[in-house]
Amino acid sequence: MDTPFTVQKRDFIAGLQKGLSVIEAFDQEQSRLSMTEVAQRTGLTRAAARRYLLTLTQLGYVNYDGRMFSLSPRVLRLGQSYFHSARLPRIVYPQVQKLAHALQETSSVGVLDAADVICIAATSAGRTVSPTLQPGSRAPAYCTANGRVLLAALPQERVDAWLDEHPLEPLTPHTVTHKDRLRIEIARARAQGFAVVDQELELGLRTISVPLKNLRGDTVAAMNVSVHATRMTLADLQERCLPALMQVQAQVRNLL
Repeated sequence: MDTPFTVQKRDFIAGLQKGLSVIEAFDQEQSRLSMTEVAQRTGLTRAAARRYLLTLTQLGYVNYDGRMFSLSPRVLRLGQSYFHSARLPRIVYPQVQKLAHALQETSSVGVLDAADVICIAATSAGRTVSPTLQPGSRAPAYCTANGRVLLAALPQERVDAWLDEHPLEPLTPHTVTHKDRLRIEIARARAQGFAVVDQELELGLRTISVPLKNLRGDTVAAMNVSVHATRMTLADLQERCLPALMQVQAQVRNLL
């Protein structure tokens, strides 16, 4: 994972930060927002939110229907710039393809971003088990196998701080929401070198994940295999998919 980097105050452009926060205010639950709602979500004044929204509208990143604002397809340029230029997605995508087609299951690679795991590569091999398993999608780190593997790579003090900072919501009846129990699950992932999550993100979704490390031993991403619970038991998931994941893990290490 990336090393924290601090910019000196004289070099920090607060306006850019605020403009990006306006874009990030829109999500799946709230795809259309009023000026007041954007101000509330970003902590900006209504006047400042108005200026940023109008500027983004002028630039083509935001649409305005006279009452509500929404993101335009041009925002995809920002994400595509990462997928086209970043080295990590280009390296792991062929491996994800080979793994998914060898197992005839869905596989994806994710990286940690604050509370979430962002998918940077995925393929379904003809079996789509969840809409969250596609490039650019986000899922809560605490209830995903990729998320637990990535959290397990953090020093324990950072794990504790992460648990204090982020709420744990019960997305299904199986979701682990007790912080002490989640701390144990993260420690288990660290000790055994992989994580298995059973229907905590979505009912019917079972996932196993391993960390992807570079030659220095730093975890830079996590790779999973996801199956539907009606087709494969947890024991079968581990027995069938873990060896293949570990094989890819070893191959990728020489490339990262």
